[in-house]
Amino acid sequence: MPHLTDLELYYFNEGTTRCAYDALGCHPDELDGKKCYRFALWAPNAKRVGVSGEFNDWSDSALLMERVQNSGVWEAFSFDAKEGQLYKFAIVDAEDHLVYKADPYAFACEQNGTASRIYTHDKFRWSDKQYLKHHKKPFDAPMNIYEVHLGSWRANQSYRELASSLLDYVEDMGYTHIEVMPLMAHPFNPSWGYQVTGYYAATARYGSPDDLKYLIDCAHKRGIGIIMDWVPAHFTRDGYGLARFDGTALYEHADPRRSDMKQWGTLLFDYDKPQVQSFLISNAMYWLKEYHIDGLRVDAVSCMLYLDYGRQKGEWLPNSEGGKENLAAIEMFKKLSVAVSTIEGAKLLIAEESTAFPMVTNKHGDNSLGFDFKWNMGWMNDMLSYMQMDSLFRKWNHDKLTFSLMYAFSERYILPFSHDEVVHGKLSMLNKMPGDYWQKFAQLRTLYLYQMAHPGKKLTFMGMEFGQFIEWRFDESLDWLLLDYPKHVEMQRFVKALNHLYKETPALYENDNDWNGFQWVAVDDSIHSIASFTRQDNKGNIILCAFNFTPVPWDDYCMGSQKEGVYTEIFSTDPYCYGGTGQYANDQIATVSEEWGKFAHRIHIKLAPYGACMLKFTEKGRTK
Repeated sequence: MPHLTDLELYYFNEGTTRCAYDALGCHPDELDGKKCYRFALWAPNAKRVGVSGEFNDWSDSALLMERVQNSGVWEAFSFDAKEGQLYKFAIVDAEDHLVYKADPYAFACEQNGTASRIYTHDKFRWSDKQYLKHHKKPFDAPMNIYEVHLGSWRANQSYRELASSLLDYVEDMGYTHIEVMPLMAHPFNPSWGYQVTGYYAATARYGSPDDLKYLIDCAHKRGIGIIMDWVPAHFTRDGYGLARFDGTALYEHADPRRSDMKQWGTLLFDYDKPQVQSFLISNAMYWLKEYHIDGLRVDAVSCMLYLDYGRQKGEWLPNSEGGKENLAAIEMFKKLSVAVSTIEGAKLLIAEESTAFPMVTNKHGDNSLGFDFKWNMGWMNDMLSYMQMDSLFRKWNHDKLTFSLMYAFSERYILPFSHDEVVHGKLSMLNKMPGDYWQKFAQLRTLYLYQMAHPGKKLTFMGMEFGQFIEWRFDESLDWLLLDYPKHVEMQRFVKALNHLYKETPALYENDNDWNGFQWVAVDDSIHSIASFTRQDNKGNIILCAFNFTPVPWDDYCMGSQKEGVYTEIFSTDPYCYGGTGQYANDQIATVSEEWGKFAHRIHIKLAPYGACMLKFTEKGRTK
């Protein structure tokens, strides 16, 4: 008698289930009054399926599965299987080949092998109920993300060790969230987790599923959010994974013009299949619910949205309307956002999307894709291009500094300096900066202050905060030894102070998504490569932010002020303790009632070489 219900099978095959992992995979069950494990697998074109594991000496026929009606799903029960044992599915596929596949819905996996592991999500006791109850989406709150690859932040540390060392560091440095690179089971270390074989199994590299839950639970106790990279665009071709799962193109499209992703050596998911949508939407829900993850940063969204992504003319198959948009992927994202909105704890969906696809974030309402935030790749590319050029040439490229405000409020954005910018010959952040040793650090401090002042939430990759000199290496620890040298200690000290200033200054985060929180003061001073603007919070408090992208210092740089009052410096890149000159601190500055451009008043400030500062404005007659 099958234990899969008609309703479960119906929703799965319709592409509307949000919990396919409750029906498929391996689960404790009861049959004829005896406890057992139930195995269920979607393999509609297989000719025979057996469960092969430690509990039956890896026989391919000792535990044969039966088809459940005409659903494409197979089912079997074992009285011998035990928690923690390894297993695979032995499939005689559509081409009469016997192949061994890992369970696509397995909750755990072998550490250095290809087998799935029986695991049940009922042992760990969470203690983050209050966090989930009171946690809100940070649209008008600070969001400063520390992106981490767990295997190389400090090499050879487990989930439980990181629950102490990593969380201590992140809390001390003042970050609000940690974004971890993919934690799904993946066979190849150099893929960094972006080529997955087990979508429901946490990688065993750093410990057990309960160990990962412990790390997340500890983060929540400290008020630190955990975001995980999620990869629903493509999957690895490894023989034990999803590729040609039952001898046919099951999870991928049958036409290579839709399935082959040559530049990554992977296969693309076929979103036209409702069962694939059930698999992926349920997978997102699984990580957000079972692991209490606070959000998913969805990798390679552009690849999912466009059928011609990474392809030349004639290499892609148009949609039913003759266009290049992947209509099924668009609908899946909308379904996903609705599903995620039902989970307790204000879960986030973040798009790594590099095109001008319209209405990605839910700022646009029901017609949007439904993401909460989108990475601002345009801002990142422009800023790094601008900073990498010699300051002599910046005056002719001033638009790279200012263009982002043409679209800064079109979506809810995160400003990312991610791992992708410090690998494959792109240089580390510090080594992108031109000039001598001192100038590199000075310009990097100014770049980080510009990121923090610019509208949008923030993300930086590990190691950037102390000026790692070389590119990131996935198989080694960060170069913590650099903290034996003063300039790197000063950089880390600067970033820590900047992070805490950001969290304590509502003007820098409350109005990230509209012009109410931003006004240009000097937008067109290209000849001096200087830019300045104000940020404003909901109470009307104003912070003036000024940036000098040349080595020429200023003792009396003039700029306008709309109101009469006093400006007081609250932060600068130039204090000696941060590696600056210590010579360009601004005393309290009173406005002068003389017109300056469109402004009724003016002030004169000091700007250090390659320096920047923030000044709090107090209007005349206002006490706070």
